Amino acid sequence: SLLRLKDLEVAELGDSDVHVKMLAAPVNPADINMIQGTYAILSPLPAVGGNEGVGEVLEVGRRVASLKPGDRVIPAGAGLGTWRTQGVFPEEMLLKVPSDIPVLCAATLSVNPCTAYRMLADFETLAPGDSVIQNAANSGVGQAVIQIAKASGIKTINVVRDRPDLPKLVERLMALGADHVVTEEMLRKPEMKDIFKSIPKPRLALNCVGGKSTTDMLRHLQPKGTVVTYGGMAKQPVMVPVSAFIFRDLRLRGFWMTQWRKDHAQDQEGLASMMDAVCQLIRRGQLTAPACTEVPLQDYKAALEASMKPFTSSKQILLL
Repeated sequence: SLLRLKDLEVAELGDSDVHVKMLAAPVNPADINMIQGTYAILSPLPAVGGNEGVGEVLEVGRRVASLKPGDRVIPAGAGLGTWRTQGVFPEEMLLKVPSDIPVLCAATLSVNPCTAYRMLADFETLAPGDSVIQNAANSGVGQAVIQIAKASGIKTINVVRDRPDLPKLVERLMALGADHVVTEEMLRKPEMKDIFKSIPKPRLALNCVGGKSTTDMLRHLQPKGTVVTYGGMAKQPVMVPVSAFIFRDLRLRGFWMTQWRKDHAQDQEGLASMMDAVCQLIRRGQLTAPACTEVPLQDYKAALEASMKPFTSSKQILLL
């Protein structure tokens, strides 16, 4: 196995460093892809896994101004290596989060809700009553899209794979605020027309699957609509009929949260307003952590195996 649990010395605290006790860190698909070597960023080995999580500040170097002991922090970017009990990090690699946010919400804050928030904000101007369609709607991002859209009065059409416990999943997504939940097979059925009697056709489609799922989804978009691809779970290319370009002028775009953070490194205001908006939704109970299974760090192997199983509907969270 590529992964082992190791005891390491905690590095010395430099003037601009922060000593953090990690509390909880999720296992995300990107974490697995980084370990497999199939991701766009790869840490020099040996490396600590995990890109996301929440910790508590134990001690700060004498030049550190933005953080103090007791503060809660999350990674400012990817590649921090959050699957550990403690770490010493430069101040600029950490973001302070409010301490009144539940630990599991904070641990899962920096990747999925931010991705959902940006995709809903940055590609199409959506107003209350508008709709979006998304596949893998039960993913971490999918669950956040449902809730953020709901809070803004935007309707969601949520596509999931057919599965043995489908009614249970549908019920869960509806409870989060989904307007419609359909299977990939239903996308090709005439019954889809019934949905559009009560809500407008979507101008935005969010895709993290690829292959047939995406092609079937984009058939329901309005002319000049946008498909945003942020993942490729099916490991198949996005296929678009030529007619969709010529006669409907659809736009195909991509989104990667890591790149957004790089592009907005100097835009402290943009970052702060996104974090405030997301934390506000959490406080109001309009955005919850995805369905989670909490796993002690020593059982990390079980957590990794569970996170790679098909039809996973629960995010594995390492408790540190």
